[in-house]
Amino acid sequence: MKIAILGGGISGTALAHMLAKDGHRVTVLEASSRPGGLCKSRRYGEFTFDEAGGHILFSKDKQALQWEIDRCGGEAGTVRVQRNTKIRWHDRFVPYPFENGVGHLTPDAILDCMKGYIEALVERRVGKPCPQTFRDWIDWRMGEGFARHFMVPYNEKIWKCDLRSMASSWVAGRVPEAPIEDVLRAALGQTTEGYTHQSVFWFPKHGGFETVVKGTVEGGGFDVQCGVRVKDVRKVGSKFTVDGESFDLVVNTAPLPLIERAIADIPDAIRADIRALVPISLINVMIGVKLDEPLPPLSWIYLPFADQGPTNRVTYYSNYSPHNAPQGHGSFLAEVTYRGHLVPDKAWMDNVLDGLQRAGILRRDKVVLAEWCDNTFAYIDQDHEFANRVGRVRKWFDESGYITFGRFGRYEYHNSDQCVGRAMEVHAHVREIAKSGAPARPTWR
Repeated sequence: MKIAILGGGISGTALAHMLAKDGHRVTVLEASSRPGGLCKSRRYGEFTFDEAGGHILFSKDKQALQWEIDRCGGEAGTVRVQRNTKIRWHDRFVPYPFENGVGHLTPDAILDCMKGYIEALVERRVGKPCPQTFRDWIDWRMGEGFARHFMVPYNEKIWKCDLRSMASSWVAGRVPEAPIEDVLRAALGQTTEGYTHQSVFWFPKHGGFETVVKGTVEGGGFDVQCGVRVKDVRKVGSKFTVDGESFDLVVNTAPLPLIERAIADIPDAIRADIRALVPISLINVMIGVKLDEPLPPLSWIYLPFADQGPTNRVTYYSNYSPHNAPQGHGSFLAEVTYRGHLVPDKAWMDNVLDGLQRAGILRRDKVVLAEWCDNTFAYIDQDHEFANRVGRVRKWFDESGYITFGRFGRYEYHNSDQCVGRAMEVHAHVREIAKSGAPARPTWR
């Protein structure tokens, strides 16, 4: 078949690679100057940075993980990293997840956290139902102490809203629950490990995370056209046209709010739903520093408190690969989320760097580079109307003959490995279409 894919991020290029191997004629249409989407990287001198924060190669899905590692040249092209993640809790580094690091808090805070955690566990065991709001879910799941000492300030910093305006459904199946035995051991000062599926991760040795996309495109057997802003997509009989060119199938991976105006067939009610899918945006600050001694062996840290500045997460990026910074230097990625409109100025950047200095992450006098990158589409706003709204949008696309997927193409809170996994599902679906010669509604895991 002749297939058009809208959007050249990891979702679109992964699918194009798979379809081209089957012999389909695939064209990827990308609005920006090069493919990559949220996986793009950039260089400043000998520094390499990822544009949308610190990505890593890890997955519970071994097939998807291996697929991404292979795009980087396999084990020889990647660095294997032991995850070392902390929370900067006031004056100390606390292991992450927070419940596994509770024994590193002050005695009063440990008592607060464990009292609330046990009370919440008992309430769930006797049948207290899962609440509807994210804020109430935190108390229901973690208890008042964990909520006050970390979960609430950290999540308010990321989501930039009253957490009661967010639904709990998005997080209910996403955050694994630590066994009570592990939390009790942690409170007693014993070492316990949470999120073990992330205990080891990989990262491209050269070129930042964009290497994954470059390895997908190079030799992929498909055509990538960049700088193309698609203006008109429509069904014509059993086929589709994209700006007047005929295709057997159109797959969208671009953010829905950016592409909906171009797709002529979308009903007005669905358009209204799409336009209400407002993203949470991210300024990623890329920082290079001169080192007197090596950086501590950290992967990333969380900054929950206002006195640490606007940054919610810092990636120790030069620890991912020795080639991410020149010799004698280190690098960080500082992530700051926002809603609406934000254009950083010198005062804003000073606030970011001063906060990191107060948190003990860096010294201002050692900073040799500080640049920023704006990512309009970064996180998905999980308000109370989101599930119904996006459900209607997905249903229309699934029944229309179009296919849409990707983090913002289907509005699923997916990391790159999950995007690759979705591409594998779409690949299998397109094989069925090619075999039968007739469109069918896709099925999703």
